[in-house]
Amino acid sequence: MTGLPHPDRLSLAQLVAQMIVVRASGYLFDHQIQYPDWEPNQATLRGLIQDFGVGGVILLGGSAAELAYRCQELQSWAPIPLLIAADIEEGVGQRFVGATQFPPLGALGSIAQKDLERAKELATAMGAATAQEAIALGLNWILGPVVDVNNNPQNPVINVRAFSDRPEIVAQLAMAFIAGTRPYPVLTAAKHFPGHGDTQTDSHLELPVLSHPRDRLEKLEWPPFAAAIAADVDAVMTAHLLLPALDKDVPATLSEPILTEILRQELGFEKLIVTDALVMGAIAHRYGVNEAPLLALEAGADILLMPGDPAGAIAAIVAAVETGRVSRERIQRSVERIFQAKERVFVQSPPVSLRDLHQPAAVQTAQAITQESMVQIPLEPVASGLNCIIVDNILNCPFLNRQAPALQIPPKLGHTKELIIDQRMPSPAIAHLPTPPTLIQIFSRGNPFRGSAGLNVTAREVISHYLKNRAIAGLIVYGSPYIFQELSAQLSPESPCLFSYSQDAAAQEEIFSFMSSMSFIK
Repeated sequence: MTGLPHPDRLSLAQLVAQMIVVRASGYLFDHQIQYPDWEPNQATLRGLIQDFGVGGVILLGGSAAELAYRCQELQSWAPIPLLIAADIEEGVGQRFVGATQFPPLGALGSIAQKDLERAKELATAMGAATAQEAIALGLNWILGPVVDVNNNPQNPVINVRAFSDRPEIVAQLAMAFIAGTRPYPVLTAAKHFPGHGDTQTDSHLELPVLSHPRDRLEKLEWPPFAAAIAADVDAVMTAHLLLPALDKDVPATLSEPILTEILRQELGFEKLIVTDALVMGAIAHRYGVNEAPLLALEAGADILLMPGDPAGAIAAIVAAVETGRVSRERIQRSVERIFQAKERVFVQSPPVSLRDLHQPAAVQTAQAITQESMVQIPLEPVASGLNCIIVDNILNCPFLNRQAPALQIPPKLGHTKELIIDQRMPSPAIAHLPTPPTLIQIFSRGNPFRGSAGLNVTAREVISHYLKNRAIAGLIVYGSPYIFQELSAQLSPESPCLFSYSQDAAAQEEIFSFMSSMSFIK
């Protein structure tokens, strides 16, 4: 392929640089950067790509149109074509405004419990739509699907990002999603090996420790990874977990017994092993900024994602080769795998096309997943009520602008007053909260950096107040099925309860459209 030199023609530093994927903002200008600790400015980013020759970039933020320009700009700087990745587990619209966003993968798992074949059909369609929209904007690597088995409801970081708590469902849906992407020149990544589903610690913040024996991991956590490998997944992402039964000394990301002996040799995975972000707290708080990438390489990783100091990591690895700690052949094996992946995505890379976004087939698939995973007991109108909305973080919920159905439609049901509860804030004066018939809408789910998967004290005190006063006229939960199960169990069986895995405006519209179809909204 044009643009890919033979690895023998690259210097040692150029070889090492191909193993590095750096984080960058999807926005176009420096003043728009939202995570300055991780996202370099334009000059620094251009230097890393043009001068150091890093192998890839992972992007976050911005509109689809900005992203399309951004991808073209980045590729124009690169002496060797870049892998351009994004965490788009829930569709391109999850990260880039204007593209299609799908419900979290847990919605497909919910459908699978009723009709596995239908869930597989939808998973395949979702994979295809995600691949089509990714390549339409210049992305060539989907960092998904998540194939962890979320068997811990308190998991703060995986949660509804996983398909299911049943390994057989996760395996089937992961294979279906990957199959949907395969006709397109885009890579996939199964994550997070050897399984992040049973943690109560967010590895973005601290290092989780799992004490499970190996036979339990083999039976529960690993079958979906084996299925993804059989489905020809392009990469497997590591988990920042300490599993003493496999390696009592270092996390999986830095463990040769886990990455090389188990994943590479026992499971027979021959393609790319990529670390989870090396700036995450589980690694960054415990290992040197330049030692961690080197340890991951020695463990068996091919791609080092988001090292804290990309230039320093390259220099440290070059020095390790020069001193004999790491062989040049080891580096070259990884670069050969990287180039094989690049050959696949660049051999037929189509031109950027914004018109390929949000096409009817993708929208219909997202709507079908939303509709078929919903739980609905209708909500009746009241004479004078309160719309109480509970959110994880009011400053980070684009799904709740003033035109959001969750705000616009309740007044038509009589809930004309509003109360917004932000879980980051102290509890309001509970005794003084009004108690008219109250519609409680909860927008909450497990998300990285949040630190927990459930409701905090503030939310629980508010909900308890309305339960105690028998003032709950209806409950709608967007996001967490675990919160819905817990709270709906405290209401009478005939109480109006509705649930959606999605939180976006389309899901809100779907919730209230259902009620409208029941003739409750006039």
